Amino acid sequence: MRLIASDIDGTILGHDGSISSRTIKAFAAAAQAGVEIVFVTGRPPRWLDPIREQIGHTGTVICSNGALTYSLETETVVSSHLLDWATVENVRNTILGLVPEPHFALECLNGFHVEPGFFGASRPSGVEGVTPAELTAQLARDGIVKMLAVLHSGNADQFMELVRPQVGALISVTHSAPELALLEMGPLGVNKAVTLAEYARSRGIAAEEVVAFGDMPNDIEMLGWAGAGYAMASGHPDALAAASLRAPSFADDGVAQVIEARLADLRRV
Repeated sequence: MRLIASDIDGTILGHDGSISSRTIKAFAAAAQAGVEIVFVTGRPPRWLDPIREQIGHTGTVICSNGALTYSLETETVVSSHLLDWATVENVRNTILGLVPEPHFALECLNGFHVEPGFFGASRPSGVEGVTPAELTAQLARDGIVKMLAVLHSGNADQFMELVRPQVGALISVTHSAPELALLEMGPLGVNKAVTLAEYARSRGIAAEEVVAFGDMPNDIEMLGWAGAGYAMASGHPDALAAASLRAPSFADDGVAQVIEARLADLRRV
């Protein structure tokens, strides 16, 4: 085990925004043992405060489902994969023809842009300063890394089953919001596994030396690529089906349990 790659939400971070003390200690012990830590998330860089503040992570984070590699040490984007406006427009028009009243947003290198109606009846925390406005081609100049589509009814599995066959040749489609019909779409062929593999190669680390944790469909490729890919027992059925290994549930500090056991195995060698 030379590298631990962990998802954040639902894997180590709860809905209350906290990471357990046991999990924090497990990551610290792994780092002290010389294991590299990389967090791999659908979140953009501006939403990394939980691992900045609670774990004290200052290394690499792969953000936006692989579209960005970000350094917390320098607070800069190291590399990015971008969407062009023609693809965004094509995908938007296709989805508009498939379902009633979808709403869209774009995650760009310089911020988050949403069209009117995207937030629905209640605005989530963390986007208080975002003002809804029409999404235009000018945003492509800001570097589009992720496209979001939301329905204010139904669920994400149903939405993805409908949309992916129609746009899957243009854009990567996944989801990670368990209670919202929200699709996350990025550059074609880009996902957590692709960018994690690029990073690992740059460090001379083979897939067999990587332990990965995740709980949602946007983790599937990463869990399959890693030598030891653990789906959380509390995770989405598709993630559980895709992973060769299972960690105890989030509520039982599953990630910490696995890290502790693997570190104990290393000490016995």
